[in-house]
Amino acid sequence: MKNILYLHAGAEMYGADKILLELVSGLDKTKFHPIVVLPNDGVLREKMEENGIEVHVVAYPILRRKFFNPKGIIEYGATYFKGSKAIMRLLKGRKIDIIHVNTTAVLEGIYLKKKLKSKLVWHVHEIILHPKVVYKFISFLIGHYADKCVAVSKAVKQHLVDSGYVKEDLVEVIYNGVDSNRFNPKVDNRYLYEEWNVPQDAIKVGMIGRVNAWKGQGDFLEATKDLLAKYPNLYLFIIGSAFAGEEWRVAELKQKIAAIKNHDRIIFSEFRTDTPAIHSFYDILIMPSTNPDPLPTVVLEAMSSGTPVIGYKHGGVTEMTVDGQTGLLAEVNNPKALEAKIDQMLTDKSYVQFGQNARKRILEHFSEDSFINNFSHIYTQI
Repeated sequence: MKNILYLHAGAEMYGADKILLELVSGLDKTKFHPIVVLPNDGVLREKMEENGIEVHVVAYPILRRKFFNPKGIIEYGATYFKGSKAIMRLLKGRKIDIIHVNTTAVLEGIYLKKKLKSKLVWHVHEIILHPKVVYKFISFLIGHYADKCVAVSKAVKQHLVDSGYVKEDLVEVIYNGVDSNRFNPKVDNRYLYEEWNVPQDAIKVGMIGRVNAWKGQGDFLEATKDLLAKYPNLYLFIIGSAFAGEEWRVAELKQKIAAIKNHDRIIFSEFRTDTPAIHSFYDILIMPSTNPDPLPTVVLEAMSSGTPVIGYKHGGVTEMTVDGQTGLLAEVNNPKALEAKIDQMLTDKSYVQFGQNARKRILEHFSEDSFINNFSHIYTQI
């Protein structure tokens, strides 16, 4: 049996968090023993324990923008070694065959690879555009230290290879999978109509995602605010929270919503755990990320729930959504183009057929079993 150490960037339940939980829970436990170490406590730790996964909380730094200055570099360096040594103490006397780093924001895997003499699998969920020096630096580390790099989409792989530091044969693309039984069109969502005071004949258009600089909540509002007047039964939804320390982004978003005419039909809610119900509740999911989102899990969940997606035509969504069949794609960073696509789908009511097509595509190409089997194959090979 191989012991696999998993390092992650948090303990919430957004895209990469769910993917990690799905992977470690689905592994064949006669072949692999997952040991998950999280940098802080949270709902992900609880979910891991519910699924019988060995999980520990050890404070170690996550590479964030706050460290991108001389003082931050010194602080990061000190806490990096402190956190890495704490993980070493936790693992004392145990053989670790493979270290699986689940994000580019965690660099502790490099130190632990050397100390534990383990193989390093680097799972890349991100496309880093700015600062360019960070993109180059991270790509260099992956190319130099990873025994295998797994990219969540072809777009992520190409971005890594384009850096000049990562060889093409080092990177394998494994698409995220989704539990099509948990996310399906028949999930009970009736309570949401009452909770949010939404009429039964409402058209529900929304997004789910972290409130940050590039997930596109602003573009979503810009693209939909005028449609509220055109469609009296249209309701808009924004679900998501900000990183700790960036709560000002939520306050700013609420101010934008309050300034919009018909804002009484815009519902905002911070992070929720009932996403299967929300996806089946929505008629259309909007994916307005202003930077290319590598392979947004929320899109897989929506499609599995029979909900079509309208998004900007870049990043991983272009590999998941078939434009004109399972959803629509708009010119990048153009809210007016996004508005036109939403208006088109609302006018011709194609969201019903598109949703059915989306569910079929998920079952054929993005199953949870194939995702877990592909990783198991890599662990065995390495």
